[in-house]
Amino acid sequence: MRALSRHWPLIALLLSAAALAVAHAFQTFGHLAPCTLCLKQREVYWIALGLAGLGVAAGFTPWKARGTRIACVGLGVIFLYGAGLAAWHAGVEWKWWPGPAACSGRGQVSSADLAALIHGAKMSIPACDKPAWVFLGLSMAGWNALLSLGLGVLSVIAAARKPAP
Repeated sequence: MRALSRHWPLIALLLSAAALAVAHAFQTFGHLAPCTLCLKQREVYWIALGLAGLGVAAGFTPWKARGTRIACVGLGVIFLYGAGLAAWHAGVEWKWWPGPAACSGRGQVSSADLAALIHGAKMSIPACDKPAWVFLGLSMAGWNALLSLGLGVLSVIAAARKPAP
């Protein structure tokens, strides 16, 4: 577990990049257009990616231990915020509470919508309260809440541990 402290920024960087790659693959290859809350959840991973990169870079400086610990604390905050955001989005999908007004789209984009867009029509934003994909009873927002929570907890553990020499 002590090695987690030293290597966590690199691990978080790779896992953030993988989460973004999966989200973009669902969008590109699965043709699942992201809603407003989905895009906000991606922003969390972009911020984590940048902070993790700074943490990795700090590992090559004289302030290695302090820089790594600061990066781990920051990653913990970012991932736990992401878990809350994703859980809130999952609650919107389950209709436990209303989503933001910007999420009142009408659903998936079809080829007819794309043809209309080419001819000057305005594109509608997918609705945040309709899950685009569900696996084992959880939507992408639900799975993201679990992933972000796990990454947040590991970040906090990495920040609390004394780095290995």
